[in-house]
Amino acid sequence: MVAPQPPLRVRARPPLPAGAHDLASGNPDPALLPPLAPALRRLDPGHVLYGGEPKLARLVELAQADFDADGVSGEIAVSSGALDGIERALQTDLRPGDRVVVEDPSWPRIVDLVRAVGLQPEPARVDERGLRPDELERALERGARAVVVTPRAQNPTGAALDAERGRALRDVLGRHAGVLVVEDDYAAAVAGAPYVPVHDARGRYAVVRSLSKVLGPDLRVAPVAGDPLTISRLEGRQLVGPGWVSHLLQQTASLLWGSTATRRLLRRAERSYEERRTALVDALAEYGIAACGRSGLGVWVPVIEETATVQLLLERGFAVSAGERFRLASPPGIRITTTTLEPGEARVLAAAIHEATAGRAAGVSA
Repeated sequence: MVAPQPPLRVRARPPLPAGAHDLASGNPDPALLPPLAPALRRLDPGHVLYGGEPKLARLVELAQADFDADGVSGEIAVSSGALDGIERALQTDLRPGDRVVVEDPSWPRIVDLVRAVGLQPEPARVDERGLRPDELERALERGARAVVVTPRAQNPTGAALDAERGRALRDVLGRHAGVLVVEDDYAAAVAGAPYVPVHDARGRYAVVRSLSKVLGPDLRVAPVAGDPLTISRLEGRQLVGPGWVSHLLQQTASLLWGSTATRRLLRRAERSYEERRTALVDALAEYGIAACGRSGLGVWVPVIEETATVQLLLERGFAVSAGERFRLASPPGIRITTTTLEPGEARVLAAAIHEATAGRAAGVSA
C-alpha cells in the first residue's frame, strides 16, 4: 500500500519581526536548561565501534530509576527524541493502512508522522483532563490498532490525566485486546502534573520520555520503556536505521540527568513553567476567556478567528501559533508557549487577546 503522503518537505520558518516575543516555537526557556559545558568537559572521548553495546549503562540506570518512580515497568530502549521513539514503536506492530488513534487537537508532527509511515490517523477529542474515554471507545470500534496519548503536558492544550480519567481509559482499552499504547510523556520532569498511566503492563506498550524539553533539544535522547516484545522489535528496527544513539550524546545526557544541580534546576523549571502558565490563564479569565493550561509548556485559547487573532497579536509584539495545524476536527484556537512569558507580560498579552477576540472567545469543550 502506498502511503497517503510522502515524507514532508522541510520548510524554513519565516523570520519574526524585530522585537517580537516568540511564543510560537514551543521551546523551553534556555535559562532553565542545565549548562552543557561542565558535562562536555567530562566526556570519555574513546571510540565506540560496531558490535559494541548500543545503550550506555549509566543512562539506562537513570531511565530505569525514573520509570520505576512512577511504577512503569518493562525493558528500556534509547531513541533519538520523542518522535523517533514513537515512530519505531508504531512500526513494531502495525502495517500500512492501519488506524492509529491520535489526540485532537494534537502536536502536528505526530499526525504527520502517522501519515508519513502509511498509517491512518483516527482523531479523538481531548478536554482539560486529556483524551476522552468516549472518543477513544469510538475510535477503537472503528478498528484502530494503536493509540498515541499524552498523559500530561498535552500539546497544545496543556491537558493532564487525573486518576479517574486514567482508570476510564484503561477500562476502554481493556475491552479492546491487542491495541498498542504509546504514551508520549515528553515533558515528564517539568510537566507540572503527576504521571497517570494509560497502558496495562500485561499488554503492548511503550512509554517515551524525551529529554529534549528537560535537558536540551539538541541532545536528541529519549528513553523508552515497554514490554519486552515491543522493545525488542523497536531496537531491531533501530538497528537497520541509525543503529544506535551516539554515545557522546548518551554520555552528555547521563552526566546532566544524574547531577544534583540539574535536579534542583528542573524543580525550579517546573515551578516557573507552572507560574507562567497560570498567570496567563488567570489574566484571560479576568476577561471571561476560558483557556486550557493545566500542565506543560503552554496554553490553548479557543477563539473564533485564528488568523485574525494571530495577526493582531503579532502587531502587538507577540508571535503565537494558529491552531489550524494542531486540529483535525476540533474547534479553532491558538497555542501560546508560555515558557518565557513573565507574569507582567501575561497581563499585556491577555488584554491583546481580549481586543483581538472582542470578548467572543469560543467555549472549551468538556
